[in-house]
Amino acid sequence: MSDKVAVWRDYFDLCKPKVVALLLLTAVVGVVLASPPGEISLFVLVISTVGIGLGAAAGAVINQVVERESDAKMARTENRPLPQGRVSQQNAFVFAVILATASVYMLTAWINALTAALTFASMIGYAVVYTMYLKKATPQNIVIGGVAGATPPLLGWTAVTNSMDPHGILLVLIIYTWTPPHFWALAIHRRDDYAKVNLPMLPVTHGIEFTKYSILGYTILMFMVTLLPYLAYMQGLIYLVSAVLLGLYFFYKVLVLMFKDHAKAAISTFVYSINYLMLLFIAMIVDHYFNADLIAYLTS
Repeated sequence: MSDKVAVWRDYFDLCKPKVVALLLLTAVVGVVLASPPGEISLFVLVISTVGIGLGAAAGAVINQVVERESDAKMARTENRPLPQGRVSQQNAFVFAVILATASVYMLTAWINALTAALTFASMIGYAVVYTMYLKKATPQNIVIGGVAGATPPLLGWTAVTNSMDPHGILLVLIIYTWTPPHFWALAIHRRDDYAKVNLPMLPVTHGIEFTKYSILGYTILMFMVTLLPYLAYMQGLIYLVSAVLLGLYFFYKVLVLMFKDHAKAAISTFVYSINYLMLLFIAMIVDHYFNADLIAYLTS
């Protein structure tokens, strides 16, 4: 098929909209938590979300330009626009440049240079450092390169404060420790795909059992990190209860993956990990506004 048959949906799919949507939720949380309750700027919220989203989409497109050949060999990715020939590599690259340029311009002109620079650095970290080098170099690729995908809440935070505050960095740390169990669950499910294209993912290089124990280790670390917002007086009891309950169910999913011979345990863990992060960050917003209302009531 030729690029002439490409439609807007093909370019939209190149942006990995589901992945970007989850990242943008965490960016919105960064904006909300950095803003005093009732004083959030709708302009900053909208422009920063769009700008960060364009940067994330640009990285996703470049990732697929670089991995077109391997994507064509894997069942999970063979129907993407580039492997199917609905969009050419040249047009996809131009599209990515347009997205990246729009992202940097919007954030620099209407938000601040720090947010623009960090967004661009995150895009380069994912599209170049991770995709072009780390992914093919080491089974620890997702651990080393995971910081690039963990920055959106910090970007949202800097959009408001124009500074890299510790609380914003703590949000990054939560996503950073969440990434290995999230991704390695998918890697177990798609182990044969990765082996087929010689990508050194952990289940391919060290085996599925080792990967399962690695998932458990990072899940423990992630659970501990998710308690820090409460211990640092950044979040209250609603968040703490949510983090504990969501984390305990995450442990349950991981233990099922480790000790039960269930064909769909890995993909089930992967799907839950997405819902987990979404619900955890939503709990942050609920807690943020509930605590503000409680304080206002007690002081009135």
